[in-house]
Amino acid sequence: MAYSIGLVLALGSSALASAVGLDRDRAYYPVVMVVIASYYVLFAVMGGSTHTLILESVVMGAFACVALLGFRFNLWLVAIALATHGIFDWFHGQLIRSSAVPESWPAFCLSFDVAAAVYLTGLLRRVR
Repeated sequence: MAYSIGLVLALGSSALASAVGLDRDRAYYPVVMVVIASYYVLFAVMGGSTHTLILESVVMGAFACVALLGFRFNLWLVAIALATHGIFDWFHGQLIRSSAVPESWPAFCLSFDVAAAVYLTGLLRRVR
């Protein structure tokens, strides 16, 4: 169920952004990437572990840097970051333990990230 909801939400929000013109601005998908990366930091704060907060902040910083570089130079970097974050979601529980991450979150986030990456890839190919 979490996979389906992530997929529908990503495609729906991306299609809506296209329909109203939000994604005409280069900043749209980089901002989406930064927000996506910030959720695990939020869960770390909710879990109350300083160690987890530091680890999640480092990971978020890396994804945010790639998003900003993608905004500045090439949006393909943002598409790659979204897909890579989906892979990170798959392995998150083995890499970083956080008691506050909902059980369904990694599946939801993985499908959202990959679907958003595929959508952005389609937009970038169409522009070429």
